[in-house]
Amino acid sequence: MTTSTTLTPDRNAHAQGRPPPRPARDPFFDNAKFLLVVLVVVGHNWAALVRDMDTIKAAYSVVYLFHMPAFILLCGLFSRGFTGTGPQIRALIARVLVPYLVFTVAYKGLYVVISGAEFTLKPAEPTYLLWFLMALFLWRLSAPVWRALRYPVAVAVVISLAAGLTEVTAQMAMPRVLMFLPWFVLGLQLRPEHFHRLRTRAVRRCAPVVLLTALAGAYVLAPRINATWFYMSANHHALGTGVFGYVLMRLLLFALSGALIVAFLALVPARRTTFTALGAVTMFPFLVHGLLVQTGKAYGVYEHLGRLGATAAVVLALFGFALTVVLSSTPVRRVLRPVVEPRFPKGLVPADSGTAPDAGARTDTARDADTARAGHGS
Repeated sequence: MTTSTTLTPDRNAHAQGRPPPRPARDPFFDNAKFLLVVLVVVGHNWAALVRDMDTIKAAYSVVYLFHMPAFILLCGLFSRGFTGTGPQIRALIARVLVPYLVFTVAYKGLYVVISGAEFTLKPAEPTYLLWFLMALFLWRLSAPVWRALRYPVAVAVVISLAAGLTEVTAQMAMPRVLMFLPWFVLGLQLRPEHFHRLRTRAVRRCAPVVLLTALAGAYVLAPRINATWFYMSANHHALGTGVFGYVLMRLLLFALSGALIVAFLALVPARRTTFTALGAVTMFPFLVHGLLVQTGKAYGVYEHLGRLGATAAVVLALFGFALTVVLSSTPVRRVLRPVVEPRFPKGLVPADSGTAPDAGARTDTARDADTARAGHGS
């Protein structure tokens, strides 16, 4: 396990006229991202069966309690170097905003084919799982603001709670942008070393107990669980709670999510594994799997699987893992790279901006785009 996210660049390279080498990736974070995107794919496959089976609802609830906060936390961590320079903004547009727009068209087109829906484009209203890219775009742009504040996490928590106590427009996924905000801001305050401290023997021993306890509790409470709380898209009126009850529940969810994030990350392998490399290309399974899930729902695939009972949860989990691997494969990436990882047009780069982006912008934006490549939609 390395002691930082990247290795120290060769400081003599610049003096010798050579560009500094790109910092080495920490396998821990790539492993975490791959496992999280697997949970995203599995969670979307489970979603259609949540209402019918308590077993699936319990597992689904535990996954949704922590996988989005975990992703957003990593987004914040990898946005620490974002200051809004030209190269950083251009990379953010190319790797986040452009795929958002391209796949908005793709999802709208799919809905026309499978359901006969009218083809209408409303870019300010994210479709399905694409809300996460819109949110990431806005969170990242706000990164310099949070570094200028004292007690930024506390301020973000207040904003998050206030968003659920007021009427916030659904445009640009604003409820989720604000309600999930504390996890991004917390990530901005952390360093890779904080994550490495989760590797202690005591934390690793406690982690399985925490996860199993959460699963058992979710199974017992499954008939009463309202999964809408996990999506962070509804205010207290829509959830049918008063102000005090809403605030109390949200604070409880913050605590439970934090405990599950720690438990999950403590169990993530720190060494290179057979799937480490796939953690660097998670945008491909993230964007594409939703098209397959929506098609499966339209043609009744999940209704047939539901007849298997609890076995369906296992079948869909294995399918989700396999689908993630396939969509991360080289042939798939080669075909989809122009729309998933487009390059910023050189003709739109100002002539006086130079040709080489600063190393921090390139590295941070690439990593954050990787993290953005796995999200969820409700």
